[in-house]
Amino acid sequence: MFPMKNPLNILKSDPKIAVIRLVGAIGSGRNSLTDAELAPLIEKAFARGKPKAIALQINSPGGSPAQSALIAARIQRLAAEKELKVYAFVEDVAASGGYWLATAADEIYADDNSILGSIGVISASFGFDKLLKDHGIDRRVHTAGEDKSMLDPFRPEREEDIVRLKDLQARIHMNFIKQVRTRRGDRLSGEDLFTGEIWVGQQAVENGLIDGLGHLVPMMKATFGKETKFRIYGPKKGMLSRFGASVLAQIEERSLWARFGL
Repeated sequence: MFPMKNPLNILKSDPKIAVIRLVGAIGSGRNSLTDAELAPLIEKAFARGKPKAIALQINSPGGSPAQSALIAARIQRLAAEKELKVYAFVEDVAASGGYWLATAADEIYADDNSILGSIGVISASFGFDKLLKDHGIDRRVHTAGEDKSMLDPFRPEREEDIVRLKDLQARIHMNFIKQVRTRRGDRLSGEDLFTGEIWVGQQAVENGLIDGLGHLVPMMKATFGKETKFRIYGPKKGMLSRFGASVLAQIEERSLWARFGL
């Protein structure tokens, strides 16, 4: 005789985790992570199939503060509306805006070799004014408003422009710090966390930037059961998209990764 199956088991379904892939630089470039690009995917991940939780799979060197804030805010809003817990799992790096994304999660985990932190603001550019002068080239720009061409790379750097830039950076930095303090709370235990410094794996655990070391699949199965299933959500970049990106955009993104040896 065969044992009778419990009819209630037929109605049960395996727990499902919605995995949102957040991989790449953050900004307005064609291949960058933006709120507008990710919004449909994030909304679908929270709504489709009644997931038990949301897992963010993050691998980002940062980028635009505004886009980082918009994406993180969307995740936090949906998590509150759907009453779902959000976990973040860091791959190679979650630095600067990448770490801002991670703070959208209730708990953050990483590999022991992951790079995290860089809680600061940076602005980089080039100055071409001497090149123009050496080649006898005149640049003619006419503006309404004396500060309209602030930080123009084709004219000598002005002290007042630097002062204004540093003021803007300080305001954005304070917003970043507020996000981290609000989301991490009394878990933060290290000193000098907001200087732009970076940490690796266990160091980030010790200073409270992450909750522990662990990988997505084994941790989610240990939490929700070995039968847990995963639905992956992430932007699809086709061949035309990759080839269509400007050379300057590719160089800029490459430089972001290179800061972390990647």
